[in-house]
Amino acid sequence: MFVTPAYAQAAGGAGSAITSFIPLILIFGIMYFLLIRPQQKKLKDHKAMVEAVRRGDQVITQGGIVGKVSKVKEDGEVEVEIADGVKVRVIKSTLASVVSKTEPAK
Repeated sequence: MFVTPAYAQAAGGAGSAITSFIPLILIFGIMYFLLIRPQQKKLKDHKAMVEAVRRGDQVITQGGIVGKVSKVKEDGEVEVEIADGVKVRVIKSTLASVVSKTEPAK
């Protein structure tokens, strides 16, 4: 006739299992909007910047070298002139930023 405490606690367990996942889902949502999404946007912007590099642009590499693009090659490299007559080959993905862009030829 009497219900033991063990049976009484088991009846309400289904609702608490669902509510225990709500904080986990909220944490994942916050992490997505604060960390993952901005990083993907930054990566997308960098890729677009690298693809838009052309001859005459002044660039900064990730190593801190400032130079002017003298040739854009097909295999993912650019030739950067860092001083008069001194040219180095640089992988496109290692370009940190474009300082000044040139106007396209008409």
